[in-house]
Amino acid sequence: QVHLVESGGGLVQPGGSLRLSCAASGSIFSINAMGWYRQAPGKQRELVASTTKGGSTNYADSVKGRFTISRDNALNSVYLQMNSLNPEDTAVYYCRAQIRKSGRDSNLYVYWGQGTQVTISS
Repeated sequence: QVHLVESGGGLVQPGGSLRLSCAASGSIFSINAMGWYRQAPGKQRELVASTTKGGSTNYADSVKGRFTISRDNALNSVYLQMNSLNPEDTAVYYCRAQIRKSGRDSNLYVYWGQGTQVTISS
């Protein structure tokens, strides 16, 4: 079994910052891509940022220059530093990881965290 646990959400004022963390645990041989998605009320879940095992990153246009994704492979963790937050960033943020569970199984399994609420409001 694999679990992804997010933390760091909350309520902040426009212009503020938050740092989200996500730690993967369980039957993990290696982790390929890790990323953050978000879903606002009435909208589809969308990619916010992703990073490969080698450290390449990809960002949604709406967050470029404001958000930074990073990961610690030794800790099976991924982080999202969010700056200059605005009300349009309000959503539930989900961590996603592509995980290889053993050396004998080359398949990649996708796991999601339970989500953490981020609310930007004055």
